[in-house]
Amino acid sequence: MSRDPKSIIVSNISLPINASEREAFSLASRRLSAVGISARGADFSIYRRSVDARRRDDIHFVYSVLLSGDFGEVSPSLLSRGIAELHSEDPTAKIGDTPLEAPPVVVGSGPAGLFAALMLAREGYRPLLIERGGSVAERREKIAQLHRERILDENTNIQFGAGGAGTFSDGKLVTRINDPVSSFVLKTFVSHGAPSEILYLAKPHIGTDILSAVVESMLAEITRLGGRVMMNTTLKDVKTARDGHIGAIVTDKGEFAAGAVILAVGHSARDTYEMLMSRGMNIEAKDFSVGLRIEHPTEVIDRGMYGSFAGDLRLSHAEYTLAHNTKGRGVYTFCMCPGGTVVSATSEQGGVVVNGMSEHARDGKNSNSAVCCSVYKSDYGLTPTAAIEFQRKIERAAFIAAGSDYSAPIITVGDFLNKNEARVLPSTVMPTYMDGAGVRLAAPEKYLPSFVTEGIRAAISDFNRKIHGFAMSDAVLTGPETRTSSPIRIVRDREYRLATGYDNLYPAGEGAGYAGGITSAAIDGIRCALSLMERFAPAGE
Repeated sequence: MSRDPKSIIVSNISLPINASEREAFSLASRRLSAVGISARGADFSIYRRSVDARRRDDIHFVYSVLLSGDFGEVSPSLLSRGIAELHSEDPTAKIGDTPLEAPPVVVGSGPAGLFAALMLAREGYRPLLIERGGSVAERREKIAQLHRERILDENTNIQFGAGGAGTFSDGKLVTRINDPVSSFVLKTFVSHGAPSEILYLAKPHIGTDILSAVVESMLAEITRLGGRVMMNTTLKDVKTARDGHIGAIVTDKGEFAAGAVILAVGHSARDTYEMLMSRGMNIEAKDFSVGLRIEHPTEVIDRGMYGSFAGDLRLSHAEYTLAHNTKGRGVYTFCMCPGGTVVSATSEQGGVVVNGMSEHARDGKNSNSAVCCSVYKSDYGLTPTAAIEFQRKIERAAFIAAGSDYSAPIITVGDFLNKNEARVLPSTVMPTYMDGAGVRLAAPEKYLPSFVTEGIRAAISDFNRKIHGFAMSDAVLTGPETRTSSPIRIVRDREYRLATGYDNLYPAGEGAGYAGGITSAAIDGIRCALSLMERFAPAGE
């Protein structure tokens, strides 16, 4: 009698980097055999592969092997031996009984909005997706214009436009949340052109060059399935048809009926936050972080982490995640971009913001990451308005410090650690912001609070003990990094994901304060769409 097919994961299989995947399969089979499970007839594949570089003279790949076949029961006790049954989940919509009064509206085309609209379109809801910024091609032109002419478009830039802020980033897909829907997100990206390796790499990334095309493909599918996509369309207001029920949205292109609204505006939509607060929406301040971008030669980071294995073609460029606690504050690295560039991420006139970006090959001369310090609510005054103004004040001070033309302030690590004025021009590590042409020397104390600069100083010295060369004197710090996450949270209930006091408004993603990266934002958008569909049927049914 045949049994239902199962999938089993065998984890923590450590092998030298010159070992083959077949050797990982063989070890997985033997480990199963040792606990009485036969792998005969099973299909083998790599489920996850990571790099173990704890011993620089003995680097290993660590595999998790996926076996699919006709297995019996898998005891939960085997988890301690790295053996477990895989329970993956592709999201399944349950359709409610009450038809929507009009198609749902999704505001924002970042990961949360993109996946929410895609889920709705696949189930026949014909969503209207609006995005204040332009297409990927329009974004590229506006970004080039900022570099070339120092003219900022406040609606189409690195923060706003098709795909949201993640489109012009490293395209990292690591998430710290353990949600089974994450595999669905990765599979969806692959189906739209992302490389299949993201399905098994422990630290998957797409790269902005490929992610741009993936985003355009997903937007095209939404349209093909009956949805409507309106770029260059900014939300101006929401109109309530009755208490707690939004009946329409107001945009700069006119008014549109809305059966429900998924609000996925991203972490930089400050004007939208202000509009919502003026309407009495329950929005609270939250902790976040600010800091600087640090750039090293890629080969220095590779050598510091891989030792004699640096440059081995079987290894990708080294990535790090570092953390340091000082005087009750955390300082950590964030959004590390091997072989990447530092880019302008401002979205407001008269402000400077930086972020990191890399293409899929990650073949640039420098590696960079944010080094950010915790900012607590008590640091800025506890209110959402004060949180936004805290970020804005830093960005405006940096703009002035660097010459008021969207250049970014830089300083060498040597000058920074010695508390010198920024006086040494970089020579070994050339800054990548605006190809090095848009930078000016300025000490971070001119635009960052002292608790941030002191925390980062202590952290860089500590990180140097973990990665030799991290504190090299000619490494470059570019600032400020202020948009690591949303400074506010739109309060919603846990069960239905509805904004407090509303019966058809779903705050979603990073901008609503419920995610921290591409994957987690996509998952939150999916969950909001599923919640909406469980309550409502498509309009007209």
